[in-house]
Amino acid sequence: MRGWTRLLLQRWQRISRAVSELRLEHSSGEDVDKLILDSLIEVLVSEASKVPLILLIKNVEKSIMGNFERYMKLERLEKADVKLVIIGSHTSDHHKDKGSSGSYHSNSKMGNNFTAFLDMSLLDHLSTRAEDYKPDGSKCSRMLAKLFPSKIYVQQPQDENMLLVWNRQLEQDTERLKAEANRQLLRIIMSTSNVECNDLSTINIQTHLLTHDMAEKVVGWGISHHLQHHVEPLHRNGKIVIKAESLEHSLAELQAIQRGSTQRKKTLKDVVCDNEFEKILLPEVIPPDEIRVTFDHIGALDNVKETLRELVMLPLQRPELFVKGQLTKPCRGLLLFGPPGTGKTMLAKAVATEAGANFINISMSTIASKWFGEAEKYVKAVFTLASKISPSVVFIDEVDSMLGRRGKDHEHSAMRKLKNEFMASWDGLRTREKERVIVLAATNRPFDLDEAVIRRFPRRLMIDVPDAENRAKILKVILSDEDLSPDFNMEEVAAAADGYSGSDLKNLCTTAAYIRIRELLEQEKKEMEKAKAQGVEKPAAPTGVTPYIRPISMADMRHAMEKVRSSVSSDAGIMGELQQWNEQYGEGGTRKKATLTYFM
Repeated sequence: MRGWTRLLLQRWQRISRAVSELRLEHSSGEDVDKLILDSLIEVLVSEASKVPLILLIKNVEKSIMGNFERYMKLERLEKADVKLVIIGSHTSDHHKDKGSSGSYHSNSKMGNNFTAFLDMSLLDHLSTRAEDYKPDGSKCSRMLAKLFPSKIYVQQPQDENMLLVWNRQLEQDTERLKAEANRQLLRIIMSTSNVECNDLSTINIQTHLLTHDMAEKVVGWGISHHLQHHVEPLHRNGKIVIKAESLEHSLAELQAIQRGSTQRKKTLKDVVCDNEFEKILLPEVIPPDEIRVTFDHIGALDNVKETLRELVMLPLQRPELFVKGQLTKPCRGLLLFGPPGTGKTMLAKAVATEAGANFINISMSTIASKWFGEAEKYVKAVFTLASKISPSVVFIDEVDSMLGRRGKDHEHSAMRKLKNEFMASWDGLRTREKERVIVLAATNRPFDLDEAVIRRFPRRLMIDVPDAENRAKILKVILSDEDLSPDFNMEEVAAAADGYSGSDLKNLCTTAAYIRIRELLEQEKKEMEKAKAQGVEKPAAPTGVTPYIRPISMADMRHAMEKVRSSVSSDAGIMGELQQWNEQYGEGGTRKKATLTYFM
């Protein structure tokens, strides 16, 4: 009897493999499904006349009810003169039957007690496109009752101990079915890729079902891993033979990527807010994948980028490097100061993106409140929320407006309390060694900051107006996606734009680009007036066709420079004050004491 079962299974497996390969080679699935069902009936009619068989069809409501042809063929098979019992499993969706499942039995035609059991798992493929099919409940029940006149309802045990055993068995069955389905999908992908794996049965993926794209990645990465560790891989029948450990390695990589992606997605969605202030601030948080600003978007400032990578990004990405000793503790505060339009805010956003940190942009409008005492609670909520969603970057633009020098005659007591609470919460942050939170601030007037605030920024970087070399780098980034004429000279434009900041260069290029569009509109207007004068109606431009716009030329840039000037003059008083403050407090300054007008 075992011999008959083995031969039957071998024959069906050969047909299954052939059909699976055919399914992937052809996009038309209906013909393949018909071939699967015809092959199944052929095997059953041939073998059930020799030996009694039991055919189990899982999810019969999806596999059969979604297609009338399948239903009719199965009905004819039931009426055939063979020793066959068909069992279909069906899970009821009715509330009264919740927790129960049914098994439907066709008429028995057994002639003896020796029966071969055949689990037609390949029929699961028939339901891939029928998953969206949702037949009417009453109609589906009538059709199932006609096809399977005998019913057996499987109810949950009422005894608590038996129910625990029942649930445990269901979990084990679910894991087993998931693992088998994943192995079958990997087997199909490998078959189309001319790959074999002898010990595929040792791989157990029980946590979730693989999609087709995920399985392709697992197989592709597994092949790459195998070739990296085997210079002369084994080949059999024109197929490369890989080991299960290579597939397990690729599975581990896929799961690690999914865990990281899921963790990042769940960080903001599932964060538990302790109070209403955190709930109000939570929408202000920007995930790193939504900032979309990287260091590549910032031309020049290479030295500043390298410093930010070392001081900010490295502690956020590799906190284990800073756990030993006191001298290597990560920097918790960094100040970016300099003239307007030099890229301070873009640098802060790029740091958060490159480090994979959440970005919290706060300002006076974010934390101010008309109710007495609420501003301090908002400040405290900023740091508690940043701690929960770490790694995170708390960015304060125009920090001088929030944390300016205390003790001024016109300063309100509520503002003084807000500053005190901010610095107290900041100190509390610094006492937690494992917190991956950093405060970045930007200002055009660092000399207006309170001395206690300056102390809490141990590193202070001046972002100055770019020189000619850096202006050329910025122009290359700004004009990277634009069409430039052959006579365009980036270095000549950079040299002519002396004193321009990064923002000024962006405005300059935008103005030059609009000159071409203005010329095109003027040309169209003249053609329309000419056609109108001749009494001819000018045909409308075809819809969806982009008109030709000439490349940007040097003449455009020269014309734009006449309109766009530098926003900050090198002779302005603020530039001198910034240079003096940088000498006294900034990164790389001489630290020579200078008598500044604002200290008098």
